[in-house]
Amino acid sequence: MMWRRAAEPSPAALAVRRRVRPSGALAGKKYYRWYYAVYDVSDGTPVLRKPEDAADVPEDVDDLTALAKAQTVAGTEVLRTEHLKGEGLYRLRACEVEPGVVLVSGAPLDDIEDTVGQLITIQVVTFGLALLALVVFGRAMLRRGLKPLSDMAHTAHGIASHDLTESASRLPLRADAPGGGPEVEELRTAFNTMLEHIDASLAVRAEAEQRLRRFVADASHELRTPLMSVRGYADLFQYAAANAPEERDKHLARLRAEAARMGVLLDDLLLLARLDAAEVETPLRMEDTDLVELVEQAADAFRATRAGHPLTVAPGPESVRLRLDPQRVRQVLDNLLTNAAVHTPAGTPVSVAVSVTPHSAQVRVADKGPGIPPGDRERVFDRFYRVDKARSRDRGGSGLGLAVARSLVRAHGGTLALDDTAAPTVFVLTLPLGPPRNS
Repeated sequence: MMWRRAAEPSPAALAVRRRVRPSGALAGKKYYRWYYAVYDVSDGTPVLRKPEDAADVPEDVDDLTALAKAQTVAGTEVLRTEHLKGEGLYRLRACEVEPGVVLVSGAPLDDIEDTVGQLITIQVVTFGLALLALVVFGRAMLRRGLKPLSDMAHTAHGIASHDLTESASRLPLRADAPGGGPEVEELRTAFNTMLEHIDASLAVRAEAEQRLRRFVADASHELRTPLMSVRGYADLFQYAAANAPEERDKHLARLRAEAARMGVLLDDLLLLARLDAAEVETPLRMEDTDLVELVEQAADAFRATRAGHPLTVAPGPESVRLRLDPQRVRQVLDNLLTNAAVHTPAGTPVSVAVSVTPHSAQVRVADKGPGIPPGDRERVFDRFYRVDKARSRDRGGSGLGLAVARSLVRAHGGTLALDDTAAPTVFVLTLPLGPPRNS
């Protein structure tokens, strides 16, 4: 005969074992709506002991008895979930509390289900509220973080609605909204720098257009006057008085003079156009030349033609060899000396000085005349600009002399400027000692 060893009771069964009375009642605290049934299973058939309180067991104990029998067969604790008739869903548990005695307990699940449902509802509502708060807070933070980008977009739309075809177009709009972190700040700085560059480019374009309009107007005015003179003298030949030899010679001389003036003006305009397009065609013929010798030649020519203005050549280096176009540099020197004579009263002293620095050679042309008014000093190199606003030609030409001179000096890689620190009038011509950029 084989003997089967009974399974060891669980800790819960040991705890309940001490609460079962011999009479079959369950001592100690009882829970509301819980059921407790004690079965004797000494002969293998569960027999329900009479409970102390009829409410300890349900009216229909078939499910409890079946579970006690299942525990007897299994020899270990058995758990099941059953729907007791008239009572609802219960969690049943059968365990052996002592040899031959099985306790079956039942706990209602409806309260647990309600509690679990409430917990689920609370969790869902809490999660929903937390998600809503997160969305609202995140959207507010996102809007705050993207506010600078929105400002830049608004600025871009403002620029798009700006008419940039106008000559006086400017871009006063800037992205100034703070915040957004270092990345947005870097983007804002780059955006504003781009706007500054565009604004500066528009200003340069507007200024260039204004200068072009002035240039066309002045060129038209300069060419119109000699053309009208030529037309007037040509009309005189229609009269018999103009056919007299002395009248004809006088009118022809005036025609030649006006034609020569137009020729000089057109030559200057052509030279300026060629200098402006120096990258295509450089109107210079470079050769090694002594700058001091050029200055002395210009001084001799000035003394011969402008005897009313005493000229002094200051002591300086005996020779300064440079690579330049001697005819064009001589043209610049003649222009500066002529301006000193034309715009000063007779007898005004004029001086020329040559000096050398480590990297350049300088020629200073000065006069003791009344000087240039402060309001005109910045525009003396503009084309067709005259200090004399009445456009009188008795003391000057077309207003292209200094513009041509500065362009020729720039073509040599040098500068021509008006010295503001000296009085009354000093022009400084600077030429590099090395090869010029257009050589």
